[in-house]
Parts: sequence; C-alpha cells; structure tokens
Amino acid sequence: MKSPEYAELAEHRGRQWLLGGLLLTLAWLPPVGFGAGLLVLFVLWRDSPALTLLILFVAIVTRGVLGAPGPLPGRVVRPADEPELAALVQDVADRLGFRRPLLVRIVPDVRASLGRARVSGVRTRVLLLGLPLLRTLTEAQLASVIAHELAHERHVSSPRATLLRYSRARSAERLEGRFRPLAPLAGALLRASQPVLWRAETAADADAARIAGTAATAGALRRTALVGSVFERLGETWLSQLAEEESYPEDFYDALDAALSDPHVARRAARAAAEDDALDPYATADHPPLRQRLAALPTHPEAPYGPAPLGLRTAATVETWCLRQITGHEDGGTATDGTPVRLLGTDADRRRQLEDGTGPLLLCLTTRRKAPEEAVAVALDAIADGTWPRLARRLEPSLRRAPAAARDRLARSALMAAVSRTLVGPLRAAGWTPAGPWLDTVLTAPDGGDAVDVHQLVGEALDSGDPGPLRALPMSAGPREKTG
Repeated sequence: MKSPEYAELAEHRGRQWLLGGLLLTLAWLPPVGFGAGLLVLFVLWRDSPALTLLILFVAIVTRGVLGAPGPLPGRVVRPADEPELAALVQDVADRLGFRRPLLVRIVPDVRASLGRARVSGVRTRVLLLGLPLLRTLTEAQLASVIAHELAHERHVSSPRATLLRYSRARSAERLEGRFRPLAPLAGALLRASQPVLWRAETAADADAARIAGTAATAGALRRTALVGSVFERLGETWLSQLAEEESYPEDFYDALDAALSDPHVARRAARAAAEDDALDPYATADHPPLRQRLAALPTHPEAPYGPAPLGLRTAATVETWCLRQITGHEDGGTATDGTPVRLLGTDADRRRQLEDGTGPLLLCLTTRRKAPEEAVAVALDAIADGTWPRLARRLEPSLRRAPAAARDRLARSALMAAVSRTLVGPLRAAGWTPAGPWLDTVLTAPDGGDAVDVHQLVGEALDSGDPGPLRALPMSAGPREKTG
C-alpha cells in the first residue's frame, strides 16, 4: 500500500506536468492558430499561384524564427590554462557529488548558469561564468555560485521541471509584445507555477551554503545582484553612448570595478536591484527576491576557500575576447574597429555625462517650458497634486503599452530619471558640486555637508506625494512660475 507521502508527492509531480503542459499550450496557441489559418487558406487557394508565394513567405519567417543551433556561448576554459579555476570547479563538483561531464566557459556579462549540450557526441553540462563575477567575487563566493548552479542538476533537471522552466520562458516571451490577449490566463498559470521554481532556487542556495558557508553564499547573492545592477545601468550605458561616437571603452572591466567601489554607485545599484525584484507583474521571475533568499539560507560554517578573487592566468586574453563580444565585434572583427577610450583616464565630468542626457530636453518639451527650473516646477506640482503618472506617460508614451500592474512603477522610474537629471543644471549653476566621479545626480551643497542623491529625493517625493524637500533645494533659478 502506498503511503500518504507518496500520494502527495505524485500529486505534486502531476501538478507540475499539468502546469507545464498548459503553459506550453498557451504559449504556442498564437502560432498554432496561425497554422490553422494557413490550412484554411490552403484549402481555399490550392489552385492559386498565390499559395506558392505564401508557402515561401512562411518558410522564410519560420527559418528566421527557429534558426539553426548556434555555437556554445562564451569562451572555453581549459584546465591547462586556468588550473586554479578548474580545480575549484572540480572540488565543488566532488563535494556535491556531481558526476556529469562538465565544460566551463566564460561569458562577458553578469551571468552564471548551467545548461546542456552535446560535445563530440557526448551529453555534457555547460557551466557559464560571467567575467565580472570572476573579477569581483572572492574564491569562497565563487565556490558558492558554482555550487548553486551545479545543484540545479539535482533540483531542476527532471523532465517535468525542464518542461515547466521551458514553458514558463516561452509564456514570458509572449507577454513581452504589445498585444497580450492571453495575459490574464498566462499570468494565473505563471503565478501558480512560480513557487515550484522558487523552491528549487532556495534548495540550490542551501546546497551552496553547505559547500561554501552561509556567509560566503549571502555575500555572493548580494554581490551578484549589485554587479548585475551596475553592469546594466552604468556599463551598458557607457557602451551605447560611446558606440554612438564610434568608440569603445578599452578599460571597460577596470572601470566597472572602480564604479562598484564607489559608495554612491553601490547604494543606487542596491536600491535599483530591490525595485527590480518587486517589479514582476506576471510572476515570470524564476528567482525569489534577494531578501527572501537571504532569509531562507541555512546556517553553515565557513569552508576552506580563499577570501580574495581567484584571478585568471589568461586574464588579458579573456578580457580582450569579452570586450570584442560586448562591443559587437564577435564575428571576426576587433574592438579596435572603433576609437579606444580609457574611462579611468578621462575627465570625471566626461564620465558622468555618459549617462543618458535626454531627460532635461524631454521634460522641457513635455511640460512646454524652456527653462529647466520651470520644467521641474511643473513636475513638482504634478507630484503634489497626484497627476504625475499622466505627466510620465506624456514623457514616455511607451508606458501605455506596459502591463497595467507595472505601469505606475515604470512611470515612477521614467519621471525620477528625467526630473533628477533636469535638476542637475540649476544646482550646478548654484554652486553644487559632484560628490563622485560616476553619477551626475549625487551632489554636495555649496556649504559642504553630506552628499545629496537627487535621484533618490525625487523617488521619495513620488512615494510620499510631498515635493517639499526638492523645492527646498537652493537653485540658481528666480521666482518659480505658478503653474496652477
């Protein structure tokens, strides 16, 4: 006779199969409907020359969407080239009982993941490690990240878990478009299936803490979130702004490390990461929020791993390869196709100006005011009377296409960026000075004192509905225009 625990487990597994199947069906419903329409057209047009053109068009589109399997991402890590890294991965794998063939590859962005591939006819697991993580995580923290990813082989490698992850990813892609007619049903299924993935993540975190220690695992979780936030908000901005000037940052990774060490950047990035955790309107996030993951960690002592980054013997070669990838020269070109720029060697004002500078112009155009002080005054009045979401939608028309549950938060971010950047000009004219070399909106008052993060002040005003602290900032403007 089967035990109640076995019956409960079978029901749990059956629910995962059901959710995965429903999500996959929902994700493929639009293309299936399209295919049914083609079948009808075939019946109606089978004797028409237009059918040939239609079939050709569908074949071209299908080939473009599906594509051929591409090469493995990243740059391979050979044990002979990186014996320390190879030894660390092997040690973690042995302690976890991981016995699969494993290939390690380095990618240029902030990523750590475990995938599958067939290499020389052998089914192999592929561990991807981001170069920014290798540069900044201690050996103990890196061991925790490796352990977390390898632990997924035990927690999410079953066919039902694979189906659930795949179907969730496909459903999430369908929700990114402008038209989302199936969003209510997809959102319900995603919310129902999300706890399964979250439990797998916290289970992998627990294995990581057992292997590397709780302190190292908590540090790795915090540091990874921080590095990812800085890479996305500062690093990618540097790359895009310099690309418009047909140049590239040859010291990109050094500059990223330097920015990470700036306390103003770290605080801004931590807040942004927390806001990203909270922004999940359709429950598409496969990882729990950072705070929840930290609270769920079990207590384990420190492991015998080093307190400093591991370091790569081929660091210069790997960095050059990664730089080619992120600057768009991965197809045989070199990063030297553009003009090299050393961010750490440029003037601090120039570095700060690499942030998106369209905010002041957009705010002035949206509020129909010529002077930045007047445009800011209109925005502060909108915050005070609660009409700021309408102003934000005029500022960023694409917000109308965003999911309703996320619209206000996205509007808040858009207005924060525009108002804070617009305030910089009047404040600098009034004698305020930059408090650091990376962020334009963190300033020190003319009489000294603590640095003021204007971006944060705008966010607090939006949350409280009180723009008083912003109005109190001494600026060079004259009397504020009454805006009704």
